[in-house]
Amino acid sequence: MSKNKKYTAANALVDHKKAYSIEEAVALAKKTSITKFDSSIDIAIKLNLDTTKAEQQLRGTIALPHYFGKQTRILVLSDDITSTQVKEAGVDYFGGKDKIDEIKGGWLEFDTIITTPKFMPELSKLGKILGPKGLMPNPKLGTVTPDVLKVAKEFKKGKMNYRTDTYGNIHMIVGKASAASDKIVTNIKTLVEFIQSKRPSTVKGEYVQKICISSTMGPSIKIDVNKN
Repeated sequence: MSKNKKYTAANALVDHKKAYSIEEAVALAKKTSITKFDSSIDIAIKLNLDTTKAEQQLRGTIALPHYFGKQTRILVLSDDITSTQVKEAGVDYFGGKDKIDEIKGGWLEFDTIITTPKFMPELSKLGKILGPKGLMPNPKLGTVTPDVLKVAKEFKKGKMNYRTDTYGNIHMIVGKASAASDKIVTNIKTLVEFIQSKRPSTVKGEYVQKICISSTMGPSIKIDVNKN
């Protein structure tokens, strides 16, 4: 069966006029997975935000109860730690100005930089390199800290960055098609409650406008978080 036929068949299983309970939606997302590989279960949360206003640009970190994302490659910048400590923390790369010089030369084989405040003046000069890729450390994300090893361990255990896009949407992975449904449900509930707790005080009216989940390349399934 072609991919188009598989998608059409999967899409026919979804009532797009209906908002499903989280449990129903997860079961349906797994059922409508059409890839040969283990599909991710992705969530899209549409928020009533004006992202032209700084206070309505949500950004931070969250550790969901069950992590299904890719393993994060971490670069730690510090001159106060040893190679033994780095290995115990599961850090992929570490150093100081030598690593910053490598970045200047085009090296970007990492997903997250965790640094002590000491190196931020030098890193800030690399804004044009790190900024567009979302790699610049930020105190609000906890990636500029005196305790780099503690934060590195948290990211290795599944701590993730989240942020709204231009249109006020948040996209994240909450599971895999092969994962136990209850773990995916728990992740969704945790994430939604967390995002609801981050409602800016300046937002008027309905805050969470729409929530959908889908498997990779699968149809979108609308969720009603108040439905049991």
